[in-house]
Amino acid sequence: MIDQIRANYQAVVHKIRQAESAAGRPSESVRLIGVTKYVDASATQSLIDVGCADLGENRPQVLWQKAAELTVPKDFRWHMIGHVQTNKLRRLLKHRPLIHSVDSERLLRAIEEESRHQNCVTDVLLEVNVSGDENKTGLSVEEIRRLAKHCDPASVNLLGLMAMAGWGTAGDEAARQFAEVARLRDELEGELDRRLPELSMGMSGDFGEAIAAGATMVRIGSALFEGIPRS
Repeated sequence: MIDQIRANYQAVVHKIRQAESAAGRPSESVRLIGVTKYVDASATQSLIDVGCADLGENRPQVLWQKAAELTVPKDFRWHMIGHVQTNKLRRLLKHRPLIHSVDSERLLRAIEEESRHQNCVTDVLLEVNVSGDENKTGLSVEEIRRLAKHCDPASVNLLGLMAMAGWGTAGDEAARQFAEVARLRDELEGELDRRLPELSMGMSGDFGEAIAAGATMVRIGSALFEGIPRS
């Protein structure tokens, strides 16, 4: 299994570096978040062992269950990329993840409260519903602007934005949506007078378009585990 995962990982990293070059961006300016929601702890450990130091999970309980089983390097980091229920925050924040999926004011306030309780500052991204699809999670542009101005810096560190292209979207339309998110981030930097360095955009089928638009993190799952049974 590890040989297949190593080959997949190296192929994905190569494609990311090609996309960086095609976009005129520095090599290694984009971080690969390995999405491990479909595989068990053994396959997840193999991905870590071949060099992936950033892992993303969709469900908090799976994250903390795997965290108890895995052996990770010093530079390792968890990323919470799925919807978070507020009653899961206490155990989740103990692992100091970057939470990509802040999709409501209620969740943001709960993260602030639990961060104060744990005496920590939690890194977060605000999730944008860039496609306007009512069936997708995420905040409207107007909500993003409002919440970005009212984060408590003593308990949360707003690093930027996260977005997914609309269902079934590819090519030019995905590129347009990612570019829209990047413009919103740039506008927020001016309004807040501070840097928002991270753009979490792009998955296995559209990370090239996301990198061209300025993504700093791409969330890749299926391409890393081709040929590996799902859990």
